[in-house]
Amino acid sequence: MSVMERRAVSARREGLLGDEPGAFAVARFVRVTPMKARRVVDLVRGMGVDDALATLKFAPQAAAETVYKVVDSAVANAESTEHLSRADLVVVKAYVDEGPTLKRHRPRAQGRATRIDKRTSHITVVVGPKVEAEAPAKKADAKKAEAKKDDAKKAPAKKAPAKKATAKKAEKKETR
Repeated sequence: MSVMERRAVSARREGLLGDEPGAFAVARFVRVTPMKARRVVDLVRGMGVDDALATLKFAPQAAAETVYKVVDSAVANAESTEHLSRADLVVVKAYVDEGPTLKRHRPRAQGRATRIDKRTSHITVVVGPKVEAEAPAKKADAKKAEAKKDDAKKAPAKKAPAKKATAKKAEKKETR
């Protein structure tokens, strides 16, 4: 699918992926609180798809089942629409937004009532191909080189004040 065809297909895809290959899936109005769903989503963000599905399958949280279905749907979308290999896919982005809150009331003592908030979530998962690991290695080498330069600059600077201090002590002794 060309870039122009993608733009015609979905503005949401443009916002989530841009021109990058990949796919996404969204589960809306899920009856689980966003805070609890975020705990589950944080487990799988950045993982390979097969590892993420295995983790979600055995996670004890109630939201894990829904997140499992969303990740599986995103993988199926990537395989069918983008023709990407399942082995190369990674969970690139995963986040949970708050949906509408259902407001209910519960009777309490002395004729009072309290409000019960039943929160909902919108779960979004974006999968894409793995990124090569060469870029971090180059960054690490550059950081090491900068650290060596900084150490070289700091070493003479530490010795210089010590020499001045001894010279001042010698001058004081001579004047006495």
